[in-house]
Amino acid sequence: MNDLSPTPEGTRAARDVADDVVARVLARAGTAVHAGGTIHSSYDGAQLDLEERTSLRRVAGLSTELEDVTEVEYRALRLEKVVLVGLWGAGTVHDAEVSMRELAALAETAGSEVLDGMLQRRRSPDPGTYLGSGKAAELASVVAAVGADTVVVDGELSPSQRRALEDIVRVKVVDRTALILDIFAQHAKSREGKAQVELAQLEYLLPRLRGWGESMSRQAGGQVGGAGAGMGSRGPGETKIELDRRRIRNRMAKLRREIAAMEPARIAKRSSRRKNAVPSVAIAGYTNAGKSSLLNRLTGAGVLVENALFATLDPTVRRAHTPDGRLYTLADTVGFVRALPHQLVEAFRSTLEEVADADLILHIVDASHPDPEGQIAAVRHVFADIPGAMDVPEVIVLNKADLATEEAIARLRSREVHSIVVSAHSGEGIEELQALVADLLPRPGVLVDLVVPYHRGDLVSRAHEAGDIEREEHTADGTALRARVDSALAAELDAVAVRHA
Repeated sequence: MNDLSPTPEGTRAARDVADDVVARVLARAGTAVHAGGTIHSSYDGAQLDLEERTSLRRVAGLSTELEDVTEVEYRALRLEKVVLVGLWGAGTVHDAEVSMRELAALAETAGSEVLDGMLQRRRSPDPGTYLGSGKAAELASVVAAVGADTVVVDGELSPSQRRALEDIVRVKVVDRTALILDIFAQHAKSREGKAQVELAQLEYLLPRLRGWGESMSRQAGGQVGGAGAGMGSRGPGETKIELDRRRIRNRMAKLRREIAAMEPARIAKRSSRRKNAVPSVAIAGYTNAGKSSLLNRLTGAGVLVENALFATLDPTVRRAHTPDGRLYTLADTVGFVRALPHQLVEAFRSTLEEVADADLILHIVDASHPDPEGQIAAVRHVFADIPGAMDVPEVIVLNKADLATEEAIARLRSREVHSIVVSAHSGEGIEELQALVADLLPRPGVLVDLVVPYHRGDLVSRAHEAGDIEREEHTADGTALRARVDSALAAELDAVAVRHA
């Protein structure tokens, strides 16, 4: 027996607590994503992509029964009516509730309707059916009673666990990793983003292929089915599942080549910014922390803002200026989540390098969330997987200050020394954040004191954008300039400078 409470009284008490958690989660069902649930500011622009995103949310009347359909074919279907399943291990009941709430939000973001849930007090997953045979049978009864067509498990299932659980509940079983991959597949828009998500899906799918019924042996070798079957009957030839595996491996190889071919363009853009000595700031953080809203507030980019998980997948880079006029770039990156599937970290490695190559990371945190400390730890765990990311200076930006309690903000500020409190919606703290960014960005280190001819006003303009101007005066020969600039611009200015005999 793996349950944490050995006595019948303890078991009943744990079950009552688990039922209370499920009841609270279900009471919030439908609130993660709903029409009008996203509050926009005037800085968010027209939000033209939002209607298209919402129209893809649900396919009504979809059947996902296990009738002669392989996993490859199932990937084209949309999740619909789900029952949530979670394990409450060694952590607190608060941790279990936060995790189940996030699972419900993930399911709704993927287009599902949450009908019911089940939380089991258990030290570790059952190696056979994840829940144990008795609890799995109880889950089957719940699924049948509410008419669900999918079970979503708050964890990663092994292929054997998923098959065994499906055999008991008789509907599709999806784990947390597959759910996140499904959301990424729906939200990716760029060619590179779609290729990265598909590669991650296929890597996850390959060891988990499954077919039902006669689909497992649709081809046969030898003399099968004829009157002479017997000595000449060599059994099935290449089964459909083997064909699927071969096609998946071929597709994965092609996707890796495509992603590798796109990387030079990304590197060239970053090199161009480096050549022009434009400092870069990466906006990173947990999903739905308000990263895109903050980008819109700082730059007027008008990127998609939605009260949903993983609304942004394709990185957006925009120009911005410090209060003293210096140019820098802001990159809005994909949001992170607890136990982000390693397939996604690998597939999005080239995108995540924007974080490692930045001069400053603005780590956005939803200060109103029930567990912001856990979200900060999850994001830093992903940073640790990105070479060089942990070496970049980081500022914790406590967003949604208009929704957070004073106690939560005080607690977070006491834990995080380099932090600032803002609200991307109301504008609170935005000026202070801009001043902080200006102070932390690297400043050019070469002092120039020369006269630039008027026909090279472009160099003077670049000095204004990327340098610190100490003195500027218009003379008969040109613009007398004393400024600190980067070494490349200093060399260009020196080459054209007016020299007197």
